[in-house]
Amino acid sequence: MNTDLSGIRFSAVVLAAGQSSRMGGANKLLLPFEGEALVRRTVRTVLAAGMQETVVVTGWQGREVMRAVLDLPVTLQANLRYEDGQMRSVAAGVAALTMATDAILVCPGDLPLLRTGDLHELMDVYLAHPASSIVIPRHQGERGNPIVFAAAYAPEVAAGRRLIGCRKLAQQYPEETFWHEASHDRFTTDCDTPEAYQRLLERLGLPQAAEV
Repeated sequence: MNTDLSGIRFSAVVLAAGQSSRMGGANKLLLPFEGEALVRRTVRTVLAAGMQETVVVTGWQGREVMRAVLDLPVTLQANLRYEDGQMRSVAAGVAALTMATDAILVCPGDLPLLRTGDLHELMDVYLAHPASSIVIPRHQGERGNPIVFAAAYAPEVAAGRRLIGCRKLAQQYPEETFWHEASHDRFTTDCDTPEAYQRLLERLGLPQAAEV
């Protein structure tokens, strides 16, 4: 994998504000994976990819999520309107970026299989397709995450006029979007339900959780 990013500056927004509505009361971002909270696992993966700046957006159970990543080199941004949906968190995170950047990676906090090399894969794809200002991964027809987009869109995203992260994103901007066909499911495997959590633990060879 090419990790020479040719001087292009990448920043990241990690979304950690959701209410985990399908998890039966538990916050999926705080579930343990190999001795650490899922959100911490995801944030460490993002940081290891060489982002110049990373913002973590908190919301539901924000204090607990904040504690999970407090010692990491990130900026914490609270989204007090997290109940309004993911787009509000994307806007809050992008608005909180302070350093000049060329591209922004938006990553949900619940991608337990994500590897640093996967992020380099997306970053390389973005660089290889300069005519496309939005890159979205997918695997076997299923849309995945993270998404990478040109920083030129940041003012529109922060103002809520461009809905980066929206499931209809590619339909709204088809000429600007490049679909990256991934050979693996790490971009499309998240952790939304207790059953999904147990399956992921099994896949990673970890002990099953007694209760979620």
